[in-house]
Amino acid sequence: MKIYKDIFTGDEMFADTYKMKLVDEVIYEVYGKLVSRSQGEINIEGFNPSAEEADEGTDSAVESGVDVVLNHRLQECFAFGDKKSFTLYLKDYMKKVLAKLEQNSPDQVTVFKTNMNNQMKEILGRFKELQFFTGESMDCDGMVAMCEYRELDGVSTPVLMFFKHGLEEEKC
Repeated sequence: MKIYKDIFTGDEMFADTYKMKLVDEVIYEVYGKLVSRSQGEINIEGFNPSAEEADEGTDSAVESGVDVVLNHRLQECFAFGDKKSFTLYLKDYMKKVLAKLEQNSPDQVTVFKTNMNNQMKEILGRFKELQFFTGESMDCDGMVAMCEYRELDGVSTPVLMFFKHGLEEEKC
């Protein structure tokens, strides 16, 4: 299994256990699922509480959301009220990524510059439909992932988008 981490914050963003696709060599699209699960649900083999015990303090909280977001503790980011503020963030972030690429992977610079511009124009055209997520540290100097819902096979599916060059792979 591979874990993909933000190169600036070290935050875990997603794993290769999800269905995913690399678009134009620059954007990973990770296909999530909406899930609901109980918190604090503990099943111990052979333990059978009486009805009275079961009624006391057994209210369990249920968390719902996108499995990728919940499993990797991504945090929703509300910093971008408009397309202009997101575009400013992107320009700064892309400069940092480009500097890292020039230093560590100069062969990827042309691919990054050419394909990222095309992808971002397309994505910015759908700005109002996007949700934004940071890693667990909530550090906006790192990557801000984007999420949109697409109709796939008749089901509304959350698709998270991550910048390939802003990630490092870690084998587990």
